[in-house]
Amino acid sequence: MSSLIDLAASFESSGVADVLQGLDEELIGLRPVKTRIREIAALLLVDQARRQLDLVSTAPSLHMSFTGQPGTGKTTVALRMSLILHRLGYLRKGHVVTVTRDDLVGQYVGHTAPKTKEMIKRAHGGVLFIDEAYYLYKPGNERDYGGEAIEILLQEMESQRNDFVVIFAGYKDKMDDFYLSNPGLSSRVAHHIDFPDYTESELLQITTLLLHQQNYEFSADAVDAFRAYIARRRQLPFFANARSMRNAVDRLRLRQANRLFSQMHTPVQRTDLVTIEAGDVLSSRVFQGVVEGADPSIPLTESPTLS
Repeated sequence: MSSLIDLAASFESSGVADVLQGLDEELIGLRPVKTRIREIAALLLVDQARRQLDLVSTAPSLHMSFTGQPGTGKTTVALRMSLILHRLGYLRKGHVVTVTRDDLVGQYVGHTAPKTKEMIKRAHGGVLFIDEAYYLYKPGNERDYGGEAIEILLQEMESQRNDFVVIFAGYKDKMDDFYLSNPGLSSRVAHHIDFPDYTESELLQITTLLLHQQNYEFSADAVDAFRAYIARRRQLPFFANARSMRNAVDRLRLRQANRLFSQMHTPVQRTDLVTIEAGDVLSSRVFQGVVEGADPSIPLTESPTLS
């Protein structure tokens, strides 16, 4: 057996390079997250090389924790991470099953175990992505069955560690409390990755990209107006980073269409149909301190609407 391993060739033949490149192209910013994903990929490639040379070591633990605000790319990165693990041979299928507390925890005795085990079964060969995982644990409620779901997860994460990966996700402060309350769970999660909020510049880049994907573009004045929109929107409740920018694009298209429709007796050109003008931005209710799409009869502190 040769004692030489060509890591570059292994990296190229695995197809992981394409996944990482796609991640760079799909997600703006998130440099610390992308760096950590590359580090995990490097760990796994080196682990494979060691195994080829019969260098025995403990198999890398792959369970992860993604923390951050809504709309920071956690679900997208989970999909790409699953694909990396599949291409490197650590997962048989590479699919992602996304669940919340309601998918795992029952409402009566004997209901939780089959629900949790069914979701785990669906995730075999791939990733079980548990969003807002801290809701599994409700201290002080003796009639809550979330603890049973956690115990089953702990058992399966250990006994089936070669057949599926669990990614816990949610707000960082709540996830920190969640792990403090479950030390056994924390010890089984090897990779804790924090997703930072996007900067205003990155949010503008994201919005411009979303517009380009649908054959729209900002006018020069609209760019300045949207910078002001971002600054104001970030201060309002329920801000969700890239998700809020996607919603903003939908409303920009709506206002542009209504502007053009109000001038329907004037023929339109291609540039008219493509261009988002400053007025389309500045007519947003955000400039009056209101979250767009929220029910005006419900106080902002109660409204569930994200935009």
